[in-house]
This record gives sequence, structure tokens and C-alpha cells, in this order.
Amino acid sequence: MHIDVISAVPELLESPFSHSILKRAVDSELLSIRVVDLREYGIGKHKQIDDYQYGGGAGMVMMAEPLAAAIRELQSEGDYDEVIYLTPDGTTLTQGIANQLSLKGRLLMLCGHYKGIDQRIRDMFVTMEISIGDYVLSGGELAAAVLVDAIGRIIPGAIGDGTSALEDSHQDGLLAPPVFTRPVEFEGHVVPDVLLSGNHKKITDWRTDQAEERTRDRRPDMLD
Repeated sequence: MHIDVISAVPELLESPFSHSILKRAVDSELLSIRVVDLREYGIGKHKQIDDYQYGGGAGMVMMAEPLAAAIRELQSEGDYDEVIYLTPDGTTLTQGIANQLSLKGRLLMLCGHYKGIDQRIRDMFVTMEISIGDYVLSGGELAAAVLVDAIGRIIPGAIGDGTSALEDSHQDGLLAPPVFTRPVEFEGHVVPDVLLSGNHKKITDWRTDQAEERTRDRRPDMLD
């Protein structure tokens, strides 16, 4: 899979893409990520990428011309399965969406900034709009990092044990059950006996019951 990310502040994405599972996926050539500096497509001597919004009001808007130039140059290298705009008014990201996107070959992500991007870019190029939650960030870079991580970690081979990702919260419509590791006793708190029993069926049943109970207590809307 290949992912391009267009950003006005590319430095914000250097660390998230250079460590842990994403780095492993890149090093294994399962995933390639390229961050494109929108300033390189800016207008005039000062490489302008934003301007005042028509109709008045506070806040600047990312201009159509630099974004269109960047998108078209990247599209000349090959078609994208999706052009994704990270925006607070997009569809809320779910595990199901991440699963679907992980099966694609080429993705382009646009990071908004200021008051957002010119609506004409959304109308002309964007095929999917995604929000990572009902709140506003300074820009779309952190949202893009979240989305890339959610996609990249479930590409087959990115995680050493492929079954691990399948047991995460939300993969089966439930929250994950509690997990424990050594020591057996810690400051008066002990690991449940069933997990030490070696009875795999009982352990599976216990984990299922715990997942259902945790989901019922914390996210009853998921059971609806």
C-alpha cells in the first residue's frame, strides 16, 4: 500500500511515521508513506497557501490553486483509490472504515488547516471525508497520523502476530476484555484463576463474557 499526505506543516508527521509498527511496515515494504509539503505549490514569492474567506469572518482558508496543483501532480503518477480529507465535519472514523481502507492500494490524504480548505477542492477531488472525533484540532496532521496508524497496523505482516489485531477492541463489535501479565500477584491484586488454568475453552469463554460485560457497561450503544 502507498499513502501520500499533503500537509502545510509536514514536520508534524515526521515522528509518528518513523517509529513502532508503522516503521516496521515501511521497512518491510508493506507500506510506503510520503508527506508532501503544500508550500512547494504555494503562489508567488512567499509561497502563499491561504487567504481571507469570502463573505468575511475570522480565520483564513487554504486556497484552491496550491491544493489542486499538488493533487494533480500526484495523480499523474497513478490513480488513487480514495482522496481523503481529514475534517471535523466528516464521517467519524471507525474500525470498520480502517479495515476497508487497509485493503486499498493507493490513498491520498489532505490535511486541513486554519478554517479548512476551499470547498471547491472538496467538490472536485475529495472522495471521502473523515473525522477522528467531535472536536477540533489545529490542523489535520494529527488526524492523518491517527488514520494512517489505524490502517497501517492491520496490513497483514505489519504486526508480528496477525491474530493480535483481530482481537482488538471494535474488531468484533465489542470492547476488548481485561489483560494481565506477570507477576501473578501485584500489591494484593491477583490474576483471575481461569487465565492460569490452561483450559483454552474456559479462557475463551471468560474473555467473551468479560468483553460483553465491559461493552455493556462502557459502550452500551455498541450493543444496540
